[in-house]
Amino acid sequence: MYDIAIIGAGIIGTFIARELSRYNLDIVILEKDNDISSGATKANTGIVHAGYDAKPDTKMAYFNVKGNPMFDKVCEELDVTFKRKGSLVLGFNEEDMETIEELYERGKKNKVPNLEIIDRERIEELEPNIGKDVVRALYAPTAGIISPWELAIGLAENAMDNGAELMLNTEVKDIESMDNGYKIKTNEKEIEAKYIINCAGVYADEISRMVGDNSFKITPRSGQYYLLDKNAGRIMNTVVFQCPRKFGKGVVISPTAHGNIIVGPDNEISPNKDATETTGYRLEMIKQTAQKSIDGIPFNKNITNFTGIRAEPDTGDFIIEESKVAKGFINVGGIKSPGLTSSPAIAEYVVEIVKNISAGLEEKKDFNPRRRKVIRFAELSNEEKAELIKKDPSYGKIICRCETVTEGEIIDCINRNAGATTVDGVKRRTKAGFGRCQGGFCMPRVMEILARELNKDMTDIVKDKTGSYILTGETKEIENEEK
Repeated sequence: MYDIAIIGAGIIGTFIARELSRYNLDIVILEKDNDISSGATKANTGIVHAGYDAKPDTKMAYFNVKGNPMFDKVCEELDVTFKRKGSLVLGFNEEDMETIEELYERGKKNKVPNLEIIDRERIEELEPNIGKDVVRALYAPTAGIISPWELAIGLAENAMDNGAELMLNTEVKDIESMDNGYKIKTNEKEIEAKYIINCAGVYADEISRMVGDNSFKITPRSGQYYLLDKNAGRIMNTVVFQCPRKFGKGVVISPTAHGNIIVGPDNEISPNKDATETTGYRLEMIKQTAQKSIDGIPFNKNITNFTGIRAEPDTGDFIIEESKVAKGFINVGGIKSPGLTSSPAIAEYVVEIVKNISAGLEEKKDFNPRRRKVIRFAELSNEEKAELIKKDPSYGKIICRCETVTEGEIIDCINRNAGATTVDGVKRRTKAGFGRCQGGFCMPRVMEILARELNKDMTDIVKDKTGSYILTGETKEIENEEK
């Protein structure tokens, strides 16, 4: 029997796993898909918010403001790129200025540091390409950008380095209460655990109902995005918002942690919890809206579009508590924006819940908060590259030309704890396939390396989710079968 089973390997589940791995506990993370960060974590704007948007005295406000300053340390420990770029909320008219004043006062109540309302001249110093109709803006220098899936992968790896177990392709089908815990029935096997932490994202309400807790409902809301090529990155410096709407922060234009520009999202109720298709008319709306904020956004440099699904709770706030009807079952649900920013503080809070409902937790004396450094070949000096290739010639073989990713980097990302097993898994860990051609040149070589390192046939390598096969067999074999 495990001490704790965490359902869901997104940013919340992996952060909680990493924080609990500080203690002498048997921990298992259950993920229904075949990689970490396969849901909302891999498809969002990647912004660490300052904390002025959430209403005061809510969990969203509390965990946002507490979580924001925690990113510097955890990203340094886990070798994850994090940049404090600052954010602007733009005002175009008197109505917008009323909203900006409200956000400023809200931010002060939430204790967001260094907020300012700035004029057009100051805005232009920060963003020379700002839209011509922008009058004033709310400036929050503590906002930042991060790659959320890289953080989740780093957290899972560090948790596993410290003894946690990860079970991928393990979907929870039912949960049965026992005298000393729970029996979790999955598509693979039955798992017993004293405590369960429900971090299942848009499925958190369905998991909660398995233990008889119907206290909240999750509505999936979708948001579509543009991702622009890196050579578009020079058009802006900060994260740029328009005034927020009822169900979100509106269309955002932001640099990414990798140097691209991301534009979006829109916000609509999704037809189902897995509906990630994009639509032309909604993308056109995003484009038209965004062009008010920044002049000359080069949408002709768009390299991909995608849709993320967020979990909208009917409670209007994060749900972070032990269930009132199922002892030892902890719900961590409805973690929409600013969920990424709140994640380190939420994880600390959940650890305290576990301490309170258990007999107490014993800290590990040998806990290691750091994961092994990630070699990013493109960022090395010529001297460092030469020395690395001398030690390991695989780092001299460029696989992804767009991002200058080497065979050595791909081999390393496969063979770490929580390592890549899919083409997109390699992409999320190394950026191979992340550039202008989106894997058009490097995908076959990535597949070869995956097959070799995992001792699989190339036809068994999938792009991302289970069943997303790329190859069905060799051409001559298929031709002979057809004859």
